[in-house]
Amino acid sequence: MEGFSGYIAADELYDGPFCVLSVVDNRTFKRLIYEVLDHDPTKLDIERFLARFKGELDRRGLSLKGVTTDGSPLYPDPLATIFPGAAHQICEFHVLAELTKAVLRAVAKTRKRLKSRMPTLKRGRPTSPKARRDARKKNHLQQRVTDLFDHRHLFVQKGLSPVERRTLTTVSRGLPELRTLREIMDEVYRLFDRRCRTATALAKLSKLRSRVRRFECVGKTLQKLFSPTLEKALTFLDDSLLPSTSNAVERGNRRHRKMQKSVYSVRTLRSLQHRMALDLLREQSQAPRLTTLNSLHRARAA
Repeated sequence: MEGFSGYIAADELYDGPFCVLSVVDNRTFKRLIYEVLDHDPTKLDIERFLARFKGELDRRGLSLKGVTTDGSPLYPDPLATIFPGAAHQICEFHVLAELTKAVLRAVAKTRKRLKSRMPTLKRGRPTSPKARRDARKKNHLQQRVTDLFDHRHLFVQKGLSPVERRTLTTVSRGLPELRTLREIMDEVYRLFDRRCRTATALAKLSKLRSRVRRFECVGKTLQKLFSPTLEKALTFLDDSLLPSTSNAVERGNRRHRKMQKSVYSVRTLRSLQHRMALDLLREQSQAPRLTTLNSLHRARAA
């Protein structure tokens, strides 16, 4: 654990009937400890795994300052038991992903509602005045549905240019609930501004929740705003060194999944343990390997 920063990211990786528990240094991106289970993890498994990690820290005289996890309910109780003084941060990316999914579902429901209002036309060219009006109405509604689908990302995108805001105003004309959702998403993004403290962000969150409660249709869509995980996702604002996401451990999980697809397709408990051991050895030898490669490149360039 040379160069341990004091901040870790913990996560579980499900691979068929097995589960790989990992702890990664959240600033140096080095895997510190792992365990392969042949069943779905429980809180007791997580507690034993963290107790093992704490023993390694105590043996080296190291202390833990902060932990970042996703929104899984497996970690809060074991972390409070094993590391009572460490700050627990819920991954900002996972929290925002849930909110953006809810907003996109609301946009999809609006498209479905507009599509249901389209009149049914008879086959052939419309001849009567009513048929022509229905055809124009259908074309207009179809264009609105298409615009909402093509520009649905504007309702959840962080930061909009003036052109994108004008486009958003155009596609949401006559749909005040969607404009309200976009305004609330702007407020949500402001909660995660590093320039404010956790107490300030929590006060903003309280005002935002009271505003959402006033809009019944919006409140049903954004129920995730009332989740306690959102409050835990603001812990990093009081610690400038605490990472707000668990990307360090997620990156190792993505590498493992890629290896399973392309090269390593045998899934047994022993083979997974060997795979993780090789991955850990690779990360430990990464710095000397990069130094050697840079030296060879400089020698070749000379």
